[in-house]
Amino acid sequence: MAKEITGYLKLQVKGGAANPSPPVGPALGSKGLNIMEFCKQFNARTQDKQGQVLPVLVTIFSDKSFEFVIKTPPAPVLILEAAKIKKGSAEPNRSKVGSINWDQVKEIAETKMPDLNAFKIESAMKQVAGTARSMGIKVTGKAPWNN
Repeated sequence: MAKEITGYLKLQVKGGAANPSPPVGPALGSKGLNIMEFCKQFNARTQDKQGQVLPVLVTIFSDKSFEFVIKTPPAPVLILEAAKIKKGSAEPNRSKVGSINWDQVKEIAETKMPDLNAFKIESAMKQVAGTARSMGIKVTGKAPWNN
């Protein structure tokens, strides 16, 4: 018989660096989950993604057990990495702080594809480019679908 789901919990944790300190510990502890068990499992499954910020969806069951799904890194984090800058612009409509090209946008879109609500890579690229623009990062070159 299937276990009864009592709730969900969304966290953003650096890969391979989950520990019982805030924000992980208090979030899991308030739901009555075994914090160290989550940390061990998460760190084991994210050994190859050291230091990357990863969203995690934790499903909590009535017997205080849990399952979790690790998503792809957030688009803004990948965009900042590609542009090699620390943070986006405070005024994205006025001042641009960096630029990325369409090849980088495509690479990010391919990485994010499982978590985006897009069927075609072009749609995913448009979403990533829009995120970059809202961060004050210019997308250079000609869009591949405008040839």
